Amino acid sequence: MNLKIIRTDQVYRQVLALSPDQGEALFRKEVLAPFRGKFARQGLSIEAGQGADALQILSLANLTPFNLRPEHSADIEALDDSVYQELEKAFHLAIDSFEQAGIHPPCKEYVLAILLGKAESPVMRLNDNYLGEGGIPGYIFLSLVPSQETLRRLPAALAHECNHNVRYQFVDWQQGALKELMIAEGLAENFVLKLYGPDYLGPWVTKTDLATLDSLIKPKIKANLDISNLYGAAPYLYGDELTQVQGGRPVGLPYAAGYSCGYHLVRYYLKKTGMSIEEASLKTADEILAQVPEFWEQPTSQL
Repeated sequence: MNLKIIRTDQVYRQVLALSPDQGEALFRKEVLAPFRGKFARQGLSIEAGQGADALQILSLANLTPFNLRPEHSADIEALDDSVYQELEKAFHLAIDSFEQAGIHPPCKEYVLAILLGKAESPVMRLNDNYLGEGGIPGYIFLSLVPSQETLRRLPAALAHECNHNVRYQFVDWQQGALKELMIAEGLAENFVLKLYGPDYLGPWVTKTDLATLDSLIKPKIKANLDISNLYGAAPYLYGDELTQVQGGRPVGLPYAAGYSCGYHLVRYYLKKTGMSIEEASLKTADEILAQVPEFWEQPTSQL
């Protein structure tokens, strides 16, 4: 497997030394252009003035030439060689885990970039200042507001996104159906659990207690599993706070409700079936759900 890492730290430094127009052009060329295939699948353009602008979207939660300032220099310096070396090792650890299980992803070329998150962004705050995007095979973005803790967690976040990346080389994402998104997030965090242990589970799992999961989240998600599109599914996956930040309609669920539900469902599925997380990652949502109907009715702590 070949991994191309975009050294965004170097690009950020160059942007600060250029005029606004020159900095924007450089960022589009050096950071966005390698992700052209990803953005095209999302209906986004990497060129300004040619439809929905990928750079404008990224700027909502990340530092780009639109909002980068000299005072961000310390954050740029935090993305040093050791960070990229650790991520390269983490990528190969994740992919090798599938290869050793006899699963050989057809995609052989991957692109990875780290974006600096905006500290004032509600999206970054709710996600404890780090997150990722890896649902389109071959492309992975990681975002963080650098700190000792977020840098420590970055390899685990990459493992989460690698799981998505491999899964969607074999399984259709069903246009963002709720059951698929929930299962996919549950698989990705159980993959993190295997590779890095419980201390590296993301806030999208650890912020939810089992009482809330059983009394509120499970009943509401079960009742809406037939939602078959991303727009309708997103509030159940992300919870009210993130939904409202993104201009959506709240549905009465806490932060990352679908993530925590998916994590515990998949964890029970793995326990019940004895299947490896790698093999399970290639199962459809329907195949997984069919094996664990009791998950919805029994207390999670007793499963």
